[in-house]
Amino acid sequence: MPSSASVPGTPAQSTDVPPLEQLFPFSLDDFQLEAIEALNQGHSVVVSAPTGSGKTLIGEYAIHRALAHGQKVFYTTPLKALSNQKLRDFREQFGAERVGLMTGDLTVNREASIVVMTTEIFRNMLYAEAEQGDDPLADVEAVVLDECHYMNDSQRGTVWEESIIHCPPVVQLVALSATVANAGQLTDWIEQVHGPTRLVMSDFRPVPLQFSFCSAKGLHPLLNDEGTGLHPNCKVWRAPKGGRNRRGPKTPRPPQPEAPPLGFVVAQMAEREMLPAIYFIFSRRGCDKAVRDLGKVCLVSPQEQARIQARLDVFMAATPEAVRDGGHDDALLRGIAAHHAGVLPAWKELIEELFQQGLVKVVFATETLAAGINMPARSTVISALSKRTERGHRPLMGSEFLQMAGRAGRRGLDSQGYVVTVQSRFEGVREAGQLATSPADPLVSQFTPSYGMVLNLLQRYELSKAKELVERSFGRYLATLDLTEDEARISELREQLGDLSGTVQEVDWEDFEDYEKQRGRLREERRLLRILQQQAEETLAHELTLALRFASEGTLVSLKAPVLRGRVTPAVIVEKHQGSGQFPLLCCLTDENVWVLVPCSAVVSLHAELTCLQVKDVVVPELHRPGELRHGDQASGGLALAVGHMARRHDMVTPQYDLAGEVQAQAHLVRELELALELHPAHGAGDRKKLRKQRFRMEELEAEIAERQRVLHFRANRHWETFLALIEILRFFGCLEGDEGLDPSEVGRTVAALRGDNELWLGLALMSGHLDELDPADLAALLEAISTEVNRPDLWSGYPPPPAADEAMHDLRGIRRELQRQQEAGKVVMPVWFEGELMGLVHAWAKGVSWSDLIANTSLDEGDVVRIMRRTVDLLAQIPYCEAISEQLRTNARAALKAINRFPVREPIDGGQASGEDSNPATARQADPSALNPAA
Repeated sequence: MPSSASVPGTPAQSTDVPPLEQLFPFSLDDFQLEAIEALNQGHSVVVSAPTGSGKTLIGEYAIHRALAHGQKVFYTTPLKALSNQKLRDFREQFGAERVGLMTGDLTVNREASIVVMTTEIFRNMLYAEAEQGDDPLADVEAVVLDECHYMNDSQRGTVWEESIIHCPPVVQLVALSATVANAGQLTDWIEQVHGPTRLVMSDFRPVPLQFSFCSAKGLHPLLNDEGTGLHPNCKVWRAPKGGRNRRGPKTPRPPQPEAPPLGFVVAQMAEREMLPAIYFIFSRRGCDKAVRDLGKVCLVSPQEQARIQARLDVFMAATPEAVRDGGHDDALLRGIAAHHAGVLPAWKELIEELFQQGLVKVVFATETLAAGINMPARSTVISALSKRTERGHRPLMGSEFLQMAGRAGRRGLDSQGYVVTVQSRFEGVREAGQLATSPADPLVSQFTPSYGMVLNLLQRYELSKAKELVERSFGRYLATLDLTEDEARISELREQLGDLSGTVQEVDWEDFEDYEKQRGRLREERRLLRILQQQAEETLAHELTLALRFASEGTLVSLKAPVLRGRVTPAVIVEKHQGSGQFPLLCCLTDENVWVLVPCSAVVSLHAELTCLQVKDVVVPELHRPGELRHGDQASGGLALAVGHMARRHDMVTPQYDLAGEVQAQAHLVRELELALELHPAHGAGDRKKLRKQRFRMEELEAEIAERQRVLHFRANRHWETFLALIEILRFFGCLEGDEGLDPSEVGRTVAALRGDNELWLGLALMSGHLDELDPADLAALLEAISTEVNRPDLWSGYPPPPAADEAMHDLRGIRRELQRQQEAGKVVMPVWFEGELMGLVHAWAKGVSWSDLIANTSLDEGDVVRIMRRTVDLLAQIPYCEAISEQLRTNARAALKAINRFPVREPIDGGQASGEDSNPATARQADPSALNPAA
């Protein structure tokens, strides 16, 4: 048979793989063919395409291809629920004997050719290779990373990066992602750290979407025909202008138009045959309330209701504890259900099954349902365009909206998918249009080193190799893309700084700063001199005025007046005229032969010690107003010469107040400072204002360069610096030994075998000896307290903490305080859980309390309790494989695991066995902090 590679337009396919038309009895889309061709050429692939476009088919082809080669495939998912769903799908498609499952608490047919697992399990297997000395990826041809955009998840994103970094290059990676803005960057990074990788992008949606908006007036189109903006008929709501009425104050700004009732929205969609629908509401309580708000509305036919009843009867007979009360079973019979993290997994799976069969018409769900669960709908309804988070209220991101909208449109069933946005108190048609036309967001790195990562890398590699691996993170890759731009900017700033430095290099900046300081001091001393002069002038002015009343004609004086241009002018009193007040006006002749009429206050010195001049024969001109001037003539010129002669012989240009001691001393200091400034090296440097401006700009440039270099260093080295800080903390607690303190000790190897939010805290607690004497139920209770946190303000439990576990928890306080001190000193942020409120709940369950009694004694939803128990199961399953713990603790851990890992904590999957005694430590799933998020 000739290879299909010879046929134009079809991908190259290995001859031992069945033809595509045999594997898939329908025509494939171009992006699917492109991805298959890349796989056949030996490349890894990154597939970025809209939700519901058929990305899973590429993973299925990788499975067919590996089976044909006698090889294995690992299929990883971000959620345990999604892993369980893939298990069921692949069993039906490939046969149960070929498919296995590995999750934190369950291992099914682990030697199968197709093993479905959570991504955490895959990452743990890669680390376990060092611990077990074997290759967990022997005979594995490909690893499918489904929902790869989960790299954005703040709690679990690190897992994807570690998996890609440590996956052997011989294994093909098939990364399936929803549409993201930087799929090219993700592909380039995988190519750098793993091997040849092809990007396959598609914006093709097999079932096109139609966007609508529902207000209290009805359902109408949201976007124009091109899908680029609002529909012409959309009316953007604007608040009416508030005015003042007779009662006074301005009316408050009105809210958005009233939101349509939920029943109205569902009725509008039912009339237009837009059901089944997923109705997204961003709170669990909101989802449950929506079920109640629909009242007795029935959305199914009698025949459909009979089918639901039959399936529900089977479910109730098999798992009566899992039936959700509060009217949810009745609502299910009417085609209505709620699906969120507070619901038992078994009940959620029943809803998913009935929805896939078209029997459930409306599912009220939180956005977690949009994350890969196979629940295709004809329509999706997005009830609000913003949501409440731990950091407050924020608008939906573009990718969040696209992920939810992408659930609409069932391939092969619908020619059109419908996305309905709803008027709310906070958002209207404008915000809906903006989100519906917004692009996807980029992937960002959430990579963060942990104690387990440090110890596992140091077990396998030298420090230099560990650094290389840490610096291969997607975060470092993204940083290096910006590094080039940032380094170019720093070079540009340095060039600017150099140019400025060149223009002022003849001036030493220290000299310039000293010169500026001296200029500042001179200004201050001049100001002080003026104050002293003013004080002396005010003191002497009164004395001079009194003396002038008795001064005779011919007395020599010194004048200072505006009319004399401010010059201290030598003069002689020729006549005294009666003034308007008690003091006379003085008619004086200056040394420049100028007659002037001045008040007594213009006299700044009275030279009574000098001989009076003869003025009787001088003809005085008529002067009437103070300040009036008249030039003298030849007759007065002789007297003027005499005045000038006396002024040259005696100091008549210094005001008398300047002769005061303080004034003279201050004037002398000012002259000395002026001389020193003239002799200063920076005195002739040029425009000092311009120089100061240049200096200020240079300081700005230096500060900006330093800050950019700091940020550059942080972005380039932050992961490695965190890694080194973790090494120091591990050394403090005896986890590392050897000459260089880099070899994991027995304590360190024990910590390395654990997976959790803070492996060191868990390991120190287990090795402390405080847990050794606890019976299985008390042990389970304490492990819950140190490994989980439930952030719920209304948290309560009717079961008090068991005394033995409570005492052991008290004994651990010292270890916890020391670990917190070391982490704070190393600027390491790792949670050290220590929450005892739910110990009694876990203890009661381990002692055999029924599920209904357990739930009746706590404020937590059933789904929350299951997740708490499963996280405890995860930790209990790891304990038997820890090195430096007592045999008694191992035995009690096995017994505790058996006691609490029963339905509904453990799901009844055919062929499964508990991940206890015969489970590999690699299956110990890292606890998922987001699983207990009350908003989910």
